[in-house]
Amino acid sequence: MDQKDAIRADMTIEEVLQRFPKTESTLAKYKLHCVGCGVASFETIEVGAATHGVKDLQALLNDLNQAIR
Repeated sequence: MDQKDAIRADMTIEEVLQRFPKTESTLAKYKLHCVGCGVASFETIEVGAATHGVKDLQALLNDLNQAIR
């Protein structure tokens, strides 16, 4: 996967969901129920993960990127 097509921690949740709708279930698996959330437009994956208690950001990113392959 080209780096420009990869999901990164600094991307907003809304950007990820808009570009890669298939990631919704992966986000939900990590308790990030962000669809329709007002903060999704400015909250990054990294901040959202920390806010929702995700301990392993790299595992979340790996799973998100696996979902878009």
